[in-house]
Amino acid sequence: MFNLGKVRRREMKTISKEDDLAHKVLKDIKASSDLGLLRCVQCGMCASTCPASRHSDYDSREIIKRVLDNDETILEDEIIWNCFYCYNCHSICPVGNSVCEVNQVLRQMAIDEDTGKKQVESFMSFADSYIDKGLGIIPKEYHGQLSIDYGPHWDKLQENLEDVRENLGLESMFLLPEAEEEIGETLEAIGFKKRVKEIKDVRNRK
Repeated sequence: MFNLGKVRRREMKTISKEDDLAHKVLKDIKASSDLGLLRCVQCGMCASTCPASRHSDYDSREIIKRVLDNDETILEDEIIWNCFYCYNCHSICPVGNSVCEVNQVLRQMAIDEDTGKKQVESFMSFADSYIDKGLGIIPKEYHGQLSIDYGPHWDKLQENLEDVRENLGLESMFLLPEAEEEIGETLEAIGFKKRVKEIKDVRNRK
């Protein structure tokens, strides 16, 4: 009789533990030292509390199953980008696994490939604000939607933001030129600017 379990065990033996997807996740710096990925018993408790699983095709239990099955096609699957990072799965898992942490690692792996870069390229205007001003300010391209969402009060606040801050006794939110320069040098040193350029190159190839 055909035994699927034996076949799977034989297939798993051909893959070094150093190379399979689950161990790559566990060795990643983003993974907690006690992450219970290999202890997953597919009970589904994570999916039962997951808002993304409730409101989309995302299935937190299936994410872990595919990782344990060494299914690297998951890195190309847009479904990994539906996680909200709410950590409900983390708090309820009886074996100490965290689909949120696993997803963070999977996304970073995907970003190392063009598929992941395409998912984050729309956020590059935020990265530009770090590079230009050293601050995570809201890019102007989002102001129109925020005006729709929050109404005239939001527009008025933006127009008079410096006056409002002064009336509250707050200093300017912008950095001094020397601080901007220092942050720029730091972003260069850690490879942030290089990564932004790589992601923008994906955008330009569209």
